[in-house]
Amino acid sequence: MADHSPVSRLADAGGSQVHVTEFGGSGRPIILVHGLGGSALNWLAVGSSLARHGRVVAIDLAGFGRTAPGGRRSTVPANHELLHRFLETNVAAPALLIGNSMGGLIAMMEASTAPERVAGLVLAAPAQPAPRGTRVDREVFAAFALYSIPWLAGWYMHRRAERLGPEGLVREMLRLCCVDPARVAPEVRQAHVALAAERMARMPWATAAFLDAARSILTELRRRRGFEEMVGGIRAPTLLIQGTHDRLVPRAASETLARRRPDWTFELYEQVGHVPQLETPQRFTDSVARWLDGPGRGLGARV
Repeated sequence: MADHSPVSRLADAGGSQVHVTEFGGSGRPIILVHGLGGSALNWLAVGSSLARHGRVVAIDLAGFGRTAPGGRRSTVPANHELLHRFLETNVAAPALLIGNSMGGLIAMMEASTAPERVAGLVLAAPAQPAPRGTRVDREVFAAFALYSIPWLAGWYMHRRAERLGPEGLVREMLRLCCVDPARVAPEVRQAHVALAAERMARMPWATAAFLDAARSILTELRRRRGFEEMVGGIRAPTLLIQGTHDRLVPRAASETLARRRPDWTFELYEQVGHVPQLETPQRFTDSVARWLDGPGRGLGARV
């Protein structure tokens, strides 16, 4: 069996640098795109398993993980441009894009605007507008309301980081994103803690980048008509995965999206939250493998 141990490096993205984690594999390119506040580490639990189905690379979007902004914005459109340039520069064949949350939205944007670059999509709780009248989680609503206040948001996040420390920040992230944080493997949790400590100590731009992205998500999701037009324009085969107990992307949103695109494959995970690739990695990789053997079987050669 091939060695699929993760390898961390910097890659060119059309004249700017992006940090990536390579999980090995060969054949079809599989590019993993994380969500808000995440990084390539969000794929640690599944990257090596996915490498049985292609050449797997996870990217850190600008302002996240170990990719410094470097004069770039961290907005959704800016990071879509970063992903597009990365694909142009590094990926010869159309790629399977696997995106979670904000990364799912960015992956959809690429599939809509550059269909020649995207062979297929796997969307895990992609950021999307909630149907009108959908009940929003109070904690999530309060957090995003705070992020929208420029003079308060940065101060609050700095104070919160000082109070919680790296361990506490990861603990709170998993509490919000998982039904049962104990399902996340200890080594995966510790990798996130180490990165949180590194970002606190060495990356003074981290908070501003996060807030830039968070506000941008709100802006994008207010454009309902534009979102619907984008979804309607996607031609790539797509697997949509949604947890029933996701506090950030309501179940009703993905159910509405699945009804809008009945040609997509839709899987609903019972008692799972916002990051199924971390909380239920075996089920996630099984879903991808089953889909690649079925509706996604035309996406290039398997290893």
